[in-house]
Amino acid sequence: MRQTGQVGRLGTPPPVPGRPTIFRWAAVLSALFFLFLTWQIAVGGALRRADERLGDAIGSSGLSKRAAELLADLGNITVALPVLAAVLGYAAWRGRRDGVPRWWRRPVTAALTMAAVPLLVVPVKETVARTGPAVMGPGTGFYPSGHASTAAVAYGACLLILLPYVRGAYVRRELVIAYAVLNAAVGLGLVRRGYHWPLDVIGGWCLSVVLLYVMCAVWAGRAPRG
Repeated sequence: MRQTGQVGRLGTPPPVPGRPTIFRWAAVLSALFFLFLTWQIAVGGALRRADERLGDAIGSSGLSKRAAELLADLGNITVALPVLAAVLGYAAWRGRRDGVPRWWRRPVTAALTMAAVPLLVVPVKETVARTGPAVMGPGTGFYPSGHASTAAVAYGACLLILLPYVRGAYVRRELVIAYAVLNAAVGLGLVRRGYHWPLDVIGGWCLSVVLLYVMCAVWAGRAPRG
């Protein structure tokens, strides 16, 4: 049974955006949608053709390439991993200082979740072998987007780890909104620069929702309760 008390107190399970049932269904629907997208892209279905038309339109939009590059860079491992490492270090220090049982569990699980990203993304890239926008040349392996997955998982893990230490529902809500805006910005930058098609990004987000849900379930030792 959940203990009550201050935010971040011993025994408080990791919070998740919205009600736990919504988060659970979001993970299930994300997995199903990912399978549907993968099928459409692999067989060259109507959704893939519409996706490429949309990608071309975004690629020729008015957003400056320099700004798009900066946004896309937020999904680089060299940017996202140091941010995650700093947050995990803080969480480990706080947990140990506060005498939290198994204080290492959340940081370690978050790190393993991040490590799982390429283990899932790379095989799908190789299997689907999707070609990228024209500016990327004749290469393949663009679906799903590793940059989008990296950003969503790394910053999502940071958000879920830090929320127990944040007081006030308003601040929590704003952090969740900031997370969503940040990932949307990364996705826009990737498509505008021609690094990925829109569905590459969405596919990466779908995988990330599933990974973050599993991470929270491991933290809680069951389906997460928020």
